[in-house]
Order: sequence, then C-alpha cells, then structure tokens
Amino acid sequence: MHCAPANVALSVVIPVCDEQENVRPLGLEIAGVLASLRTPYEIIYVDDGSTDSSWSVIESLSHNDAHIKGIKFQRNYGKSAALNEGFRVVTGDVVITMDADLQDSPDEIPELYRLIKEDRFDLISGWKKKRFDPLSK
Repeated sequence: MHCAPANVALSVVIPVCDEQENVRPLGLEIAGVLASLRTPYEIIYVDDGSTDSSWSVIESLSHNDAHIKGIKFQRNYGKSAALNEGFRVVTGDVVITMDADLQDSPDEIPELYRLIKEDRFDLISGWKKKRFDPLSK
C-alpha cells in the first residue's frame, strides 16, 4: 500500500468487520471533510477478519489514494485489537477513531481536531445520541 504523506497531522483509525458496503462511502466522505481542513492526514482501515469483500475495497481505495492505508487480520480479534493495531502504526499528531458502520459522522472531525489542537484537549470522547443500528448490536 502507499505511504501516507509526510508530516501527517491527523490520523483516522477505522476498525472494519464485514462492512464492504460502507468502507468506500465512508472513506470518500472522510476524504472530502479532511480535504477541506487542508491538513495532512491518513486514514487507516483495520480489517478485523472480515468474511466479505471489505479487504478488497480497502485495497482498491489505498491504491487510488496515498492517504489511505490498510491492515488485514487473518481472523477476527475484536474492535479493541483492531484499534490497538491502528494506534501502533499511526503517524499523525492527532488520532480520531470512527466505526465503519456509517453511524459516526465525518462532519464532526474538524471540530474534534480543533478542540485538540487549539483548545489543547488531551482526549475527547463522544457518544451517539441517537443510534440507528439494531438493539442486538
């Protein structure tokens, strides 16, 4: 996969498990938001043992965009392990995590980034006010 641009300021880590329909639209939306920030960035997808075509989509995205990296687990280790692996390889000064299920809005990224860089927060945690996934999740 391509290397991210030098001097990355912002890394977005996204654990993925069987989200082939969501990976591309999420990546395009994030890239659009981050391009407007005019800040060097990278997007790191961590495929947590998907059994669908998620990895193929990630590979395709990474070949077309040097900002995108992918990590592939051979089996499912869980979201925590996927995040941990993403954290190991990030190069950005600021790291934001997102779920691949399209329930986290990339439009929140600029304000999160501003709070960390300008207001000097060390950590910001959010939660969904309204969820759109099944109760079983």
